[in-house]
Amino acid sequence: MTMAPPPPPPDEFGPFGPPLFDDPSARALSRVAVIDIGSNSIRMVVFDGAARSPAYFFNEKVMAGLGAGFAETGRLNPQGKIRAMAAMRRFAQLVKGMGASPVIAIATAAMREAEDGPEFRDEVEAETGIAITIINGEEEARLSAQGVFVGWPDAEGLVCDIGGSSMELARIGGGGTVGTRLTSPLGPLRLQGVKGGKKALATHIREVVTGLGEEVGVHHDRLFLVGGSWRAIARIDMERRGYPLNVLHEYRMSPKQVRETVKFIQKTPVADLRAATGIGESRMSLVPLASLVLKEVVSRLKPKEIAVSSYGIREGVLYEQMPQPLRDRNPLIEACRFAEQKDARQPGFGRALYHFILPLFRSRSAGRLRIVRAACLLHDVNWRAHPDYRHEACFDSATRANLGGLTHEERLFLGLALLHRYKGSHKGTRFDQMNGILSEDEMLQAEVVGRAMRFGAMFSATEPLSHGEMRWFPKRRHLELRLTDDALDLFGEVAQSRFKALVNALSATSEVKRFRGARATG
Repeated sequence: MTMAPPPPPPDEFGPFGPPLFDDPSARALSRVAVIDIGSNSIRMVVFDGAARSPAYFFNEKVMAGLGAGFAETGRLNPQGKIRAMAAMRRFAQLVKGMGASPVIAIATAAMREAEDGPEFRDEVEAETGIAITIINGEEEARLSAQGVFVGWPDAEGLVCDIGGSSMELARIGGGGTVGTRLTSPLGPLRLQGVKGGKKALATHIREVVTGLGEEVGVHHDRLFLVGGSWRAIARIDMERRGYPLNVLHEYRMSPKQVRETVKFIQKTPVADLRAATGIGESRMSLVPLASLVLKEVVSRLKPKEIAVSSYGIREGVLYEQMPQPLRDRNPLIEACRFAEQKDARQPGFGRALYHFILPLFRSRSAGRLRIVRAACLLHDVNWRAHPDYRHEACFDSATRANLGGLTHEERLFLGLALLHRYKGSHKGTRFDQMNGILSEDEMLQAEVVGRAMRFGAMFSATEPLSHGEMRWFPKRRHLELRLTDDALDLFGEVAQSRFKALVNALSATSEVKRFRGARATG
């Protein structure tokens, strides 16, 4: 009588938990429209997908320039109002067609500070039916900080959000807490009105930032940058450094790199910066002033590291709608689960695959196991791609997808593991353009993950652990494969070849055993 291996252990999900996106309370967040009316731009985002790590179903920005000239007039820009009204009429029609609900519109510095801001808000509501909430500076800082938590659930440090007319700061701590919140008149549109030339401007920025530092403190481990001008500066930094992974979210800079990039911006014509980065004229026109603010923020507040967040006030509004159990989920795992359910041939197999290959990685950190789990969930979502290019589709889906909860190193590790799920070597692939981000050891670990998934997928007729198990003895570098009698037919020539490739990647010896009774015999 053949005895099968024990069933998969129960998931110790911790913060992962079982999927929530099937739950009505989570799915109620699908097709949520958020409209952010700022001093320089108006953007509408419609979120969909896994609620904890939402996809951008629709995303459109109009550079209305409501705050242009505010420093001189104290009123909204007349041409900006025309563009803003046109954008809001368009957005009103779009959300009806998409069936988006709710529609949440917020307005920040320009509308809250302009003399005619409330009047224009009422005009927009009467014309479009969209109610706009004008929020104060502290509320803007809080929502931006919450947006950071969408991507980094355990983020700690200082959030700095720059808009056209203001700059907000918020202290954040573990557990999703937002502490001290401040607003300041350091938006580049506002700074255009400072009189007295470059010296007066520099003095003004320095004095304001120094005062902010007295309120929020200095020497934070990480400064999270939120806002289009900051992202533009990060894009320029990438170009200046020749950084290979063109993803802004979680891009890191040191204080020294920020200083060097600010110098580069100040001495380079705006037209040349635009040509090199593809950033629009309206945004780039504000970058030189914004870079002077960033220079002082980094100099006076002295963060150890600077990280760019693509998530901000709009995501913070969505975070506001989440129940606490949903906030506690891991955004990466939730997004991968949703992708598997939507696109994989066998939804749910990723969990079984993870437990099958887990013995190879038990000594790894919880952070690395999270990436291995994500890889297993995504291992089959690109099956529709042409077989000759499936490895590239997998690599691209990981390195370019809108995924939160990933450092650039983790993102590239995930992409390389998925590449090796379908291809033995990364030579000649797009990974070769990413040299310098992963160490040789990390590249080898990613290859092992990929080859383990490639072998485990050979048992996809049902859960792998119903056919066998792997046992890894790291000190002896020995891999033991234990198979049931029923699984021997599945362990054919191709499966044997994939098992051998896994053994070679581990630089290990191996042995195949089968279950007979309660013990395995050779």
